[in-house]
Amino acid sequence: MEIDPKRMTIGFVGTGTITDAVVTGLGKTAFRDTPIVLSPRSASVAARLAEANRNVSIALGNQDVLDRSDLVFLAVRPQIAEEVIRSLRFRPGHHVISFVAATPMDQLLAWIDEPVRLSLAIPLPFVADLQGATAIYPPDEVSHALFSALGTAIQVEDKQEFELLAVASCLMASYFGILDATSTWLQSKGLSGTAGDAYLRQLFSGLAHAARSKPVASFDELIGEHSTKGGLNEQVLEDFREFGGTAALQKALDRILVRIRL
Repeated sequence: MEIDPKRMTIGFVGTGTITDAVVTGLGKTAFRDTPIVLSPRSASVAARLAEANRNVSIALGNQDVLDRSDLVFLAVRPQIAEEVIRSLRFRPGHHVISFVAATPMDQLLAWIDEPVRLSLAIPLPFVADLQGATAIYPPDEVSHALFSALGTAIQVEDKQEFELLAVASCLMASYFGILDATSTWLQSKGLSGTAGDAYLRQLFSGLAHAARSKPVASFDELIGEHSTKGGLNEQVLEDFREFGGTAALQKALDRILVRIRL
């Protein structure tokens, strides 16, 4: 029988940044009337979400979230995940989606200690604006339906593939780091911060649009479309590679992969 996640009660254990983004995004979709139960931790976030969304209520505690929910999101920091999860009583058949970073399924199942239906997901903050790219493992119809409503859901069959997408999700700060470094350079050469930042925001927004508008084009093909042979864009890319930019990036990704696979 096909499961309609809009008919489920959704609970969140943990009310941090990602829970905030997911609940905010769901309020803009066909899930806007689906009952959502939030744990009271991060009381200010829970209260704000409950005030903004008539379908959102605040539980008495984490166990109350589980008792009232069919679909449970685990959205706690990995440092406290074992303590929090072991303290909870799950029902056999509970549908559980974990956001807990760098924590494998077998570890989570050992802590849950009940035959639940479990999948892993990596939602990013822009799901709040329905612009998310969410990795899911293993493929799961409920997870896919929910995160497709929040943007794009990328399902993978293989644990190693999911780990690689988790590594890719760690590029967010580096993206803004490139913008910050360029903005600082522009200001050091005499351009106002206001003008430089406005230009950079629109430039990179346009590049993101160019990538989305050609989903089957390789990134190498997009490089060709956005650089002229012997031109300025080509020179910057060549210097970036020659001065160690590509090597530094890939080394950083290797180091994150080691952390995720520990």
